[in-house]
Amino acid sequence: MKTKRMISTALTLCLTFSLLCTGTGAAGSGARQEAVQALGILTGGDSLSGQVTRAQFARMLVSASSCKDAAEGYGSSLFKDLKGDHWASGYVRIAIEQGWMRGYVDGTFRPDQAVTLEEGCAALLMVLGYDPSTLKGAYPAAQLAKAASIGLLDDVSAKQGTKLTRQDCVDLFYNLLTVKTSAGTVYGTTLGYTITNGQVDYSALVAAETKGPYVAESSSLSLPFTPETVYYNGASSTLSAVQQYDVYYYNANMAAVWVYHDRVTGTLTGLSPSKAAPTAVTVAGVSYQLGTSEAAHRLSSQGSFQEGDMVTLLLGMNGEVVQAISSLENEAIYYGAVVSSTKAASTASTTVSVTASAQVTTQIVCTDGVIRTFYHSGSTLSAGKLVTVSTTQSGTTVRGLSTKRLEGKVSGDAASLAGYDFAAGAQILDTDENGGYARVYPSRLAGASLSGEDVQYYTLNAAGKIDRMVLRNVTGDTQPYVYVSGIEDNSSETSISVSYTYIQDGQAQSIAGGARYAVKTGGAMLVYENGSLKSIRQLNSVSLDSLSGLSAMGGGTQYNIAENVQVLLRDGTGSRSYYLTDLSQVNGEDYQLTGWYDSLGYSAGGRVRVIVAVPK
Repeated sequence: MKTKRMISTALTLCLTFSLLCTGTGAAGSGARQEAVQALGILTGGDSLSGQVTRAQFARMLVSASSCKDAAEGYGSSLFKDLKGDHWASGYVRIAIEQGWMRGYVDGTFRPDQAVTLEEGCAALLMVLGYDPSTLKGAYPAAQLAKAASIGLLDDVSAKQGTKLTRQDCVDLFYNLLTVKTSAGTVYGTTLGYTITNGQVDYSALVAAETKGPYVAESSSLSLPFTPETVYYNGASSTLSAVQQYDVYYYNANMAAVWVYHDRVTGTLTGLSPSKAAPTAVTVAGVSYQLGTSEAAHRLSSQGSFQEGDMVTLLLGMNGEVVQAISSLENEAIYYGAVVSSTKAASTASTTVSVTASAQVTTQIVCTDGVIRTFYHSGSTLSAGKLVTVSTTQSGTTVRGLSTKRLEGKVSGDAASLAGYDFAAGAQILDTDENGGYARVYPSRLAGASLSGEDVQYYTLNAAGKIDRMVLRNVTGDTQPYVYVSGIEDNSSETSISVSYTYIQDGQAQSIAGGARYAVKTGGAMLVYENGSLKSIRQLNSVSLDSLSGLSAMGGGTQYNIAENVQVLLRDGTGSRSYYLTDLSQVNGEDYQLTGWYDSLGYSAGGRVRVIVAVPK
């Protein structure tokens, strides 16, 4: 493997990995194991049911102490059955010198002998500073009683005389970190770890022991160990998925690797707060925080890029810029729909130095839901048009996208469509003909039957899974929903004059003119065409009896609630004033609830878009 390129060893990690999730109660067995692994106390992939030898226990003791970095090169012959070149000699010597363990009177240590519960408890009590002479009773009853009283034996199933398994040691050493020493201090805190409500903050442990970010210089990674667990873009994977320029992190104690293939290519249009010392960069109209000093240097005025250049940003686990490379090294292709497109009178009117032929500025919402700005030659494009964008150092090309349809039913677990599985992190964009868009996820489409023009385009990754998909009017999430609060009709026999007052996202707005719409006060959908209001369509109403999460019951029927539902609270004074609130603030016991939902004309529609709550 090629030599790794270290970008930064300092990490600020938002550890949202699946293996780091934990509940609010006592730490589960998985959380305990991960914490002990993160500290390097438990190593290897052996079964947790396997027995632990005295040599292995000595290594665990040292790894769970302030002496953990002193064992290497510390070996020498103390016992006739444990030579200085034995892998555990350094650990055993420290355990003996600290008084945590003892040898046998015949001059042996018996490193391969299984350790018993009482032997383990005696050693751990010594680590905690409890003098055996102060314990009540004789060995081993005194040691076991004290261990139980301070919580060292919580969740440990082993009994006196039982040979400890790796699972027993997981529980024992996790408890070791959370119990108090003889001086009354929580042991884990003496080692610099955070212990809260009797639990180890193991996400912080993993962050502290995780190295990176690094950039892969080839399709292989430079690692100091053979990984047992690989995550690629947050999903379980293998090292075969790695590509050049992927960003990766690793934790040797956990034998785990996290790899991210997240790249952005476009025109560099700005640096802030200054070009000399930037902390953020704007590429394709989107701002990104710089996460490493090397990225900051390369993008600064002292680096190799300047405004107007085509660059590729390599992003880390939190979306920060780890490195910037020339787009010659990394061609990018985007798919999406046009939001707006304008043609400049001259290149001088653009904010960056671009080629003379790049006279069109087009904003495109890409399948990841991000609006990006591209500078290119040719004609302007109409809003809503499906396009593909190719960016290279020689320029940007925007082309219309030919439809590529797919019909079938999304599985109930939202894992597949028409025989194709969804890739982890699949990018799905719902669009309409007026430039409206909504980023959706497979779960939003669960159970939906897609046919006709529902699927406009899709792509498959190397594994044959759907990784991008563009929909047309499937969810109804692209439409603007409002609550019409008042209608005033001042029409005469010769002219129409109607004004409508509506509330959208808590803001009161009005429409006045010579158009009358078939709508009454209540929930409605605004329909636009070419940027102008074409009509207002009434939503269906229902009296809701109860709310639970994103579902509601009304008249014995269950209704799905849109995630961005607008909840309006009407005051009880008769003034009919409306205030924007959120779903958690209302209920069926204290409020009279009316929901307004779109029709089932959408393949995955039928969501409650507006809820009006009136105090009972």
